[in-house]
Amino acid sequence: MSAEGAGQGPGPEPGSEPGPICPEHGQALNWFCCSERRLVCAACTGLGGRCRGHRIRRAEKRAEELRNKIVDQCERLQLQSATITKYVADVLPGKNQRAVQKEQEIFERTEEAEGILDPKESEKLNFNEKCTRSPLLTQLWATAILGSLSGTEDVRMDERTVSPFLQLSDDRRTLTFNAKKSKACADGPERFDHWPNALADTSFQAGLHAWMVNVQNSCAYKVGVALGQLPRKGSGSDSRLGCNAFSWVFSRYGQDFRFSHDGQHEPLALLRCPAQLGVLLDLQAQELLFYEPASGTVLHIHHASFPGPLFPVFAVADQTISIVH
Repeated sequence: MSAEGAGQGPGPEPGSEPGPICPEHGQALNWFCCSERRLVCAACTGLGGRCRGHRIRRAEKRAEELRNKIVDQCERLQLQSATITKYVADVLPGKNQRAVQKEQEIFERTEEAEGILDPKESEKLNFNEKCTRSPLLTQLWATAILGSLSGTEDVRMDERTVSPFLQLSDDRRTLTFNAKKSKACADGPERFDHWPNALADTSFQAGLHAWMVNVQNSCAYKVGVALGQLPRKGSGSDSRLGCNAFSWVFSRYGQDFRFSHDGQHEPLALLRCPAQLGVLLDLQAQELLFYEPASGTVLHIHHASFPGPLFPVFAVADQTISIVH
């Protein structure tokens, strides 16, 4: 046994106040066993005791050490709090209280996002390395924008465009893939006749717009935007989403994710398969952003000079996808 003190072994403290009692020996717990990290009595450390040979120290010394650590931690927290308060007062004077609260929510959600605090994992989120923006700031910006929106767009499919390989729900928000081509679908100039595509019934030519798609039931889908000039007929690349200059899409095939435009396919190394996929279209900034609504994680951001009004566009070749409202 090793005990702290000038040659003194463990023993009861004369004049000490009664305290907790050892259930085994009925003596006061005046000592702290560093090996077992618990309070013990003198008998526990003596001959035949379970803590004989362990490093022990007086309980009051251990308590004093813990109090000092708590005081130090409190002082550090006070300094951090003062620093944050000064930052809010000096740097954010023009922001209202709602914006400050939203920033706090953003930071909390960012910390919860899987892998965001690990540099190696953050690389897997596939932020563009050539982008001069900080990936974290991009995510915070996107989450702030989403939080400021009053709600998502009421996007629905244009039934005139729905491929005969797709079944459209009555509310025009769900597409279900059918391997057998439907003969009940009347052909028309707006309808995709080969690829399992569908356009929304509304387009956006200015402002900020967001919508979400439930994709958890499908292992093969495309979600994005397209120009109204997107060809609808034939099996060529002209009408295949992401393979022409008229469409910009996020796609999944099995465990492979990518962003596609004009035949250029950029692989996306995601940490997990999103159950929902969010689309944020900022036409003033000329930005198209895909994100995971559950964590606010930015999956991909694309900058482009869109030449005209954009329609939400969808494709599914496995099970179903649904617009969330």
